[in-house]
Amino acid sequence: MKTVLRVLHDVDTDYAILSHRWADEVDYMEIMELAKMENRDEIRERNGYQKIVKSCQQAENDGLEWLWVDTCCIDKRNSTELSEALNSMFRWYENSKRYYAYLHDVDVFPTTPDHETFGAFNGWPEWFSRGWTLQELIAPMDLRFFNKDWQFIGDKRNLARTLVEITRVPCGVLEDGLAAYGPSVAQVMSWAADRRTTRDEDRAYSLMGLLDVHMPMLYGEGKKAFLRLQQEIIRKSSDQTIFAW
Repeated sequence: MKTVLRVLHDVDTDYAILSHRWADEVDYMEIMELAKMENRDEIRERNGYQKIVKSCQQAENDGLEWLWVDTCCIDKRNSTELSEALNSMFRWYENSKRYYAYLHDVDVFPTTPDHETFGAFNGWPEWFSRGWTLQELIAPMDLRFFNKDWQFIGDKRNLARTLVEITRVPCGVLEDGLAAYGPSVAQVMSWAADRRTTRDEDRAYSLMGLLDVHMPMLYGEGKKAFLRLQQEIIRKSSDQTIFAW
């Protein structure tokens, strides 16, 4: 049987990553046990499964053997594995050879706000409204956008001016990376200010990589996660702009 999942080191492996808005996804256990499942046809019909297939095909077209997808490559039943993954994601994104951002709600990349189509998301595609996708925009060097039909619609560099308007992230960060630009804590938090997460804790956890902070995940702590994040920033940094938040 062909290997479905394998543990590999991000520094020594050429791989792609899929970024997407979660919907009816396929999780770790389902992808591991798919061949044995009686309801495998139902799973293969899910949009989440089709995203995996399409992104695998794109990775293969790009000459890459491996793809990482957050929905099925983390065993979320294992709190240690989940915590390690969330603390490592920014590095994994940075080290990816290709990063595919799947915009499920667009045909072409919008260049001006469309409040009729994307009224619930400040006039832009939903991907740009989510908390976790901020680091997914910033960390990878080769980020490529695909529309709902998996057609390539642009990359981070040639769309930089529009991305600045959408996200308020400076062009220097998009083109040269976070370390080269050196934003303050307050700047990073301002980029995330109007983004949404499903869980309160993820408002803090999704900023850890951007702020170079590592801390254990404690789902259930609610808004206390943001307080812990602030405490970690103060402990390791002399950046006084943290007090603006």
